[in-house]
Amino acid sequence: MAERINSYRVMWVMILFDLPTETKKDRKIYADFRKRLLADGFNMFQFSIYFRHCPSKENAQVHINRVKSILPSNGHIGILSITDKQFGSMELFFGKKEEPLPEMSGQLELF
Repeated sequence: MAERINSYRVMWVMILFDLPTETKKDRKIYADFRKRLLADGFNMFQFSIYFRHCPSKENAQVHINRVKSILPSNGHIGILSITDKQFGSMELFFGKKEEPLPEMSGQLELF
């Protein structure tokens, strides 16, 4: 079991996007994309950066495929997968004050 859950196998998927918001239709597309990310378990990291904890590379690929299936026709979207070990080495600051990393989800997924 320890082999299955370790900091090199556990993954974080980050979605980075810049979508147009000039028209009412653009804003609706932006809002729908964002809502679908949230519905799939992503959390907002910054305004256009969302992240999701995944217990394995295979599970991360499932969520990456879901994001690919809902990509808007316009805008720039990036998908980045990193290991839990890499995510844990990130330094976060609010101004000059260091902030702790977000807590890892304690919920085990069965899909």
